[in-house]
Amino acid sequence: MSAISIILPVLNEETQIMAGLEALQAWRGQNCELIVADGGSRDRTAVLAKPLADQVIMSARGRAAQMNAGACKARGDILWFLHADSLPPPDALDLIRVNLSDPHRHWGRFDVRLSGRHPALRVVETLMNIRSRLTGIATGDQGIFVRRALFEQIGGYSSIALMEDIALSRLLKRYGRPVCLRQPLQTSSRRWERDGIIRTILLMWRLRLAYFLGADPDRLARSYYRS
Repeated sequence: MSAISIILPVLNEETQIMAGLEALQAWRGQNCELIVADGGSRDRTAVLAKPLADQVIMSARGRAAQMNAGACKARGDILWFLHADSLPPPDALDLIRVNLSDPHRHWGRFDVRLSGRHPALRVVETLMNIRSRLTGIATGDQGIFVRRALFEQIGGYSSIALMEDIALSRLLKRYGRPVCLRQPLQTSSRRWERDGIIRTILLMWRLRLAYFLGADPDRLARSYYRS
């Protein structure tokens, strides 16, 4: 049975971290470890996470840097990158192991389901999953998993401030298309609900288009977080 390392990059997540980690506790006895990579939280995130994780490490700020730091400490054959507000399906470990037992499959992701109840969110998540399936590009919200050997071979996440998941997908696609699991991974819709669904859609389309056209990820990150 392949060992899986779950890596969660976190920053000031004290209101979310305990619920997120408690949902994963049953897996810790199934050849699976939980690694929390903290990017310098100013709240109690690291303290709250410590009893619920196998490792809590401190890292430079930025999801790419944090996930790379977590991967360096991981012992698993498979790396699975999750957000702190994600809720995976209960059979996620089995799904990952079964699909990556095929030597021709190297990486993958889950379909995403947004947590809110607004009907427009059902449209958004459906389009996200269809786009990902057609393009072979996965986002962090979809819980990217990858063979550790391949992750190390390509040098891990690019050291960029935004779109690190897009950059990783581009590199991984050279070795094969992703396994696109239809079982949904629920992720928080708090940004969509806070900032407005249409406004968030337009912002993400604009940022992704700019990135594909060669815009500097640092500049895009400033625009993203300022918004």
